[in-house]
Amino acid sequence: MKAFITKRKSLLVAASAALALSLSACGGGGGSTSAPSTDAGAFTVAQNVSISGSPTFDTIKSNGKIRIGVKQDQPGLGFKDAATGEYSGFDIQIAQWIAASLGFSKDKIEYKPIPSANRESSITNGDIDYYVGTYSITDKRKQQIDFAGPYFVTGQGLLVKKSNTTINSEKDLSGKNVCSATGSTPIQNIKANFPGTKTTEFDTYSQCVEALKSGQVDAVTTDQAILIGYASQDTDNLKVVGQPFTTEKYGVGLKKGDTALRKFINKMFTDGGSVWQKIYDSTLGQSGTKVTQPAVDNY
Repeated sequence: MKAFITKRKSLLVAASAALALSLSACGGGGGSTSAPSTDAGAFTVAQNVSISGSPTFDTIKSNGKIRIGVKQDQPGLGFKDAATGEYSGFDIQIAQWIAASLGFSKDKIEYKPIPSANRESSITNGDIDYYVGTYSITDKRKQQIDFAGPYFVTGQGLLVKKSNTTINSEKDLSGKNVCSATGSTPIQNIKANFPGTKTTEFDTYSQCVEALKSGQVDAVTTDQAILIGYASQDTDNLKVVGQPFTTEKYGVGLKKGDTALRKFINKMFTDGGSVWQKIYDSTLGQSGTKVTQPAVDNY
């Protein structure tokens, strides 16, 4: 379900069996459209795009650029290289694909890293045009915003210190201190369904990982693919335990009521099975896992 590009490919391959289990919930996709070139990050930019009835698209055209909300601390999904300032990962390429389909090249994209707790307000207030960043589709969020997709399906997992022998699954969390991002689906799940568990919250998952390393918390929880990405960066000190214990569907966050743009992106996903597969293969697929594109929900 989740994926990541990592510098230590060997760990990813070793973890592929566990990750494959989380990917099994994905549904079917299909179709084809203009595929990326040999460089998977380069997409064919559409010409003369028109989306009648989309206020978001009207704003994008007026601004001459696209403002995309993303994550910047999730290896393989949404990650910003501190040295080069370049963004990479599965979610980043999905965001670029959408931009190209709307008629905007990579140099017309403005990435805006936004903490989980601020995603709905950033979309509602018009601070961004759309959001692509491990954003789980929930009924509660759909009361405030709309979602295109899902474009990926995953599940909640646990990251602990490599020396930890007391936490092997979510059944071992009672009395433990578990960290996740403020406003995220995982932390809400822990609070609602694991009453004997203590919780710590930060703006980003990377802060939780640092708290884990320092002994401030006992475990970090979020989508398993994200966690394997972090573990791959520090194989001597971190490990992922157990199997995914939820199902999370990632969607593109859009302003509430922009049905025209939601349908446009959903059609792009549905018709673009070959593009989606190339994006996956060049990012999350580097782990050795195989996955099928999920079908969109045209609600």
